[in-house]
Amino acid sequence: MGIQTAMDRITESGSIIEAMRAADDLAFEAGRDPGLRTLRVLSAAIAADDDLAAIAAVHALAEMNDEEAARLLSSLLSSPRPYIVEHAADALGRRPARPDAVGRLVRLVAEGGFAGMLAQHTLEKWSTGAAELLAVALETASTGTLPDDARARLVETMGLVRHPLVVRPLQTWATDAAAPTAVREAAVAALGQRGEPAAISTLEQIVAEGGVLGDLARLALIDAEPAPLVRDSGEGLTVAQLFLHADIDPSLSSAGSGDNGGIATLLVRLGDALVAEPAPVQRVLTLSRGTAAQAGPDLLRVAGGETGHVYGHIPLSSPPVGSAAAWPLRVSVRRGIRRLLRAAGRVDVLHLRMADVGSLAAADVARELGIPTVFTVAPDPHSVIASLERSGTLTRKDFGPVDLTEHFWFRTHLVQSLAASAAHSVFFPRPQLERDMRALVGIDMSSHPERHTVVAEGVDLEVVDRAVARARQVAAGDEPVGALAELAALLDALPAERRRLPLLVTVGRMHRIKGMATLVRAWADGPLADAANLLVIGGDLEHPSLDEREQLDHIRAALPPAQHAARGLLLTGHRSNDVAAEWLAAARFGLPGRAAPGGVYVCASLKEEFGLAILEAMATGLLVVAPDSGGPATYVDDDDTGFLTETADPAKLATATERALARAGGADDGAAERARDLVAERFTIQGMAAKLAPVYESVAHSEAELQRAAELLI
Repeated sequence: MGIQTAMDRITESGSIIEAMRAADDLAFEAGRDPGLRTLRVLSAAIAADDDLAAIAAVHALAEMNDEEAARLLSSLLSSPRPYIVEHAADALGRRPARPDAVGRLVRLVAEGGFAGMLAQHTLEKWSTGAAELLAVALETASTGTLPDDARARLVETMGLVRHPLVVRPLQTWATDAAAPTAVREAAVAALGQRGEPAAISTLEQIVAEGGVLGDLARLALIDAEPAPLVRDSGEGLTVAQLFLHADIDPSLSSAGSGDNGGIATLLVRLGDALVAEPAPVQRVLTLSRGTAAQAGPDLLRVAGGETGHVYGHIPLSSPPVGSAAAWPLRVSVRRGIRRLLRAAGRVDVLHLRMADVGSLAAADVARELGIPTVFTVAPDPHSVIASLERSGTLTRKDFGPVDLTEHFWFRTHLVQSLAASAAHSVFFPRPQLERDMRALVGIDMSSHPERHTVVAEGVDLEVVDRAVARARQVAAGDEPVGALAELAALLDALPAERRRLPLLVTVGRMHRIKGMATLVRAWADGPLADAANLLVIGGDLEHPSLDEREQLDHIRAALPPAQHAARGLLLTGHRSNDVAAEWLAAARFGLPGRAAPGGVYVCASLKEEFGLAILEAMATGLLVVAPDSGGPATYVDDDDTGFLTETADPAKLATATERALARAGGADDGAAERARDLVAERFTIQGMAAKLAPVYESVAHSEAELQRAAELLI
């Protein structure tokens, strides 16, 4: 193809996604022909005003076996454009260690954030060939005048360097009672990566001190064990699944708070369904965030061979951060995942679902321990990029600054990497699935179709049916109790005239992607507010995250809090899945004297890869309003069981909701039964488990055959 032709494909591409995919060819050509002209073409692109071409050129430099190219790449760490610095820090990890770049990478680590994570990753790769250089550089940098969190990051990075020089300073920081807590914790965790007797002795000393630091030291001693804890493997499979950014427990008590969205509910219900069947899955290990105090008992249960659905916590510092800000936790997340999977003994399959720091770290552990992965592939952030480009809010010339906050480039390549290394790929149903996967992600599903499976997510109909039965009884005259009594109290706070109206309901995380503020604005700005009250279930209202605070600010701008009750807006915060199910059922049947029957469920998400909450609403018998792209378009029968619309447009969202309310308030046309039947036939959690179990069995069987073949050659 040639370097100029490859660059032309990027600069002349019809879309941002096409340009990003063409970057792989540019990198290939740069590696194939690392000459002077290649260097000139890439340098010109970096200097120009096309952000996409500049970023692609930075990564292409890393593929050139050329000293001048390496020198240029290193110099980009001093670029005045922060996004170029970030991508240079990442790209340098594919080059041999360069002494002239070490100091600037160390500075990025100290500064933290996403760029700091990338710089730390690069230094870790370099530590095998330049350990002494890095040990000295990191110790020197960490002794200066630094904020506590910056020093802690440098100490953590020292723990990644395999050289005896780092043990002594780590011991000093770990045992210094005057040192900041964050620094001591980082040093303790880092000592767990060392096998030296001195490191073990220090950890044992700290365990004896007790407290949170003692809990961390106890975990670090487990990390230092040279061999995994092995359990009796038994006959069935052990499947691990992961979602880092949630507080997952069997009761789903935190559903809807922070990042505790539908994925948390799904993992709990799916794990239960997988082990409920007699075969082939004997144990499901669900991993999520937690504390050091939780992690210790979890390890004992996992290592003890407990079967069924078992939960394991990865200890992270509090307060928890959202997925977008969690990338700097890569090392501690990887350490926690590794600890749990080693304790589990044999893990047959690890199922990854998100292109986030959890999957990034888990993929590293899977490679180290030889565990095959299954990856659920979704065009995320690909669909978001395409949507923003269509709306004109993202262009190739301002891609760089946006990428600094959204990490689009890194995340799209992480999706490709996770899919390429997976033993099996799982896909959500979409109207044009094969086309979208090829155009957005670059996956040809017709190639090796035996390694691709389309699996619809599912809901627990027992939960829904119990909720529907309770709501029917209350609608027929029974006194509301439990969750319905709580909803009744909320509705009693509305003016009397508003207690004759039906409910619009939405459930989910309070995040801009979920469109909560867009829905409030669409409702408040037009006749919808006169036709129905709006019940918003989700978010931590007392201690909101940054994303939640942003949405709450937009909601307050659309309707001041002093007017919420008078206008019929109910912001309830997060509720458990069981409570939300009863409130959805109440929206359908009404609460006498408090809410009229004929409510509607509204999903205002910018995108829904599938949409569990929409399915739960349909199973309840509610008419739904949902996005006209992605998963919902495969199961919402437009103008029958619901209405599909362009949810990013408040006017179109309001119009679709008005139509849904009119239909719901009319004569019964059987839509509720048709929606419930559809869910029962195609979208139950039991059906999802039945589809996934053979995938896991096939992957485990193939891996066993590979292992036997390898053993014959040894």
